[in-house]
Amino acid sequence: MEAQVFISRSQSLLDGRDPLALVDAVLATYSKCAIAFSGAEDVVLIDLAKRTGRPFRVFCLDTGRLHPETYRYLERVREHYGLTIDVLHPDTQQVEDFVRAKGLFSFFVDGHQECCGIRKVSPLRKHLAGLDAWLTGQRRDQSPGTRSTLEMLEVDSFTGQSGKPLLKANPLTWLSSDEVWQYIRERGVPYNELHAQGFRSIGCEPCTRATLPGQHEREGRWWWEEQTRKECGLHSRS
Repeated sequence: MEAQVFISRSQSLLDGRDPLALVDAVLATYSKCAIAFSGAEDVVLIDLAKRTGRPFRVFCLDTGRLHPETYRYLERVREHYGLTIDVLHPDTQQVEDFVRAKGLFSFFVDGHQECCGIRKVSPLRKHLAGLDAWLTGQRRDQSPGTRSTLEMLEVDSFTGQSGKPLLKANPLTWLSSDEVWQYIRERGVPYNELHAQGFRSIGCEPCTRATLPGQHEREGRWWWEEQTRKECGLHSRS
């Protein structure tokens, strides 16, 4: 089903704001659909998908710069849910050329976009080109500057198979961070041990740090940059 048609026919789901119902509907409609798992609290998506009883696919981007705790967490999630997780890697030659030209920490000088483009955006674009839909763990409250107008269903800026419009589903759009963590605790969902060390939003090791009390969760990402630019390009909105 074309992405825009599915969105048009899903008004009752959007009005209900029920993450489980939305996950179920997307998985029921699209066989070529996958869940994006970042190694953070969007593991809730995996738990929701498991509850539907439907088959589903999961992928994760391995930039080569993740925390050791995140790699261990990926294994725990795989074992806990009995999953196969497709781990995506950046192009080796692109990474080698980039590091040779600019070193390992150029993003502290000229921004994170080029590094993220190579290590995250390029492999994501390649993977999505084989799908009709994908599910993400984005929420409106994650980043008031960039995600405050997020919708539960969108036509993505990336394209799917055969260059067709790609459905992007954000089932957790309307949940708060507190509600996500309530779900994790109540259902015994595994979580990254870094969360217990003050990390609220988890990305690559050099670009992520724990947040202080009162700070927004995204302030721990690319903290040396301007506060309204806390995105890496994975979730560009057309």
